[in-house]
Amino acid sequence: MEALLPVLFAAMVGVGHAFEADHLIAVSNIVSRRDSLLLAARDGVYWGLGHTTTIVLLGSIIILTNLTFAGSGYFEAFVGIMLILMGISRLTNKNNFARTPVVRYQKSFAYTVGLVHGLAGSGILVGSVMSRISNPFLGISYLLVFGIGSIAGMFLAASLLGIPFTRRMKISRNLRAGVVILSSLICIGYGSWMVYEHLLL
Repeated sequence: MEALLPVLFAAMVGVGHAFEADHLIAVSNIVSRRDSLLLAARDGVYWGLGHTTTIVLLGSIIILTNLTFAGSGYFEAFVGIMLILMGISRLTNKNNFARTPVVRYQKSFAYTVGLVHGLAGSGILVGSVMSRISNPFLGISYLLVFGIGSIAGMFLAASLLGIPFTRRMKISRNLRAGVVILSSLICIGYGSWMVYEHLLL
């Protein structure tokens, strides 16, 4: 029973993990494109699925083969570069500033962003898990439950972040454009800080 406690606790940790700054910045950048709460929530789920896919697959390889990945800071820097590109893409897309933006729903985008975020924390997470759990299959179960928790957490986060952009809120065109600019600049700024911290410091 004592060995199962970390696994049972994993879901709660996964929910909290979804609310980390870089995750929220990326997802807020995605859901601000939506005018439907349902689509925003789906973005959160697909982000969580992508994140969980990387965590479980890469984590299982590390656990079962005892491989170690040196230079995990490069993964973090890669996430930073992705955030910078996301921010620039939004700022340079004229459709985001149109009176009635035309947005095609692409679940693959949120899934891909989640995949990349999963890369960044896999090594640290697995090291933390294996310091508490000696049974490899229990460790993989921990990662899976952790991933399910992160899906639930990001579903909640994306739903909350998407509320201001729903049709019912009817925010003005100028306010929407201001939010697009602000969220894009935050995305670029935080991504730049991640690159600086993990590559240049």
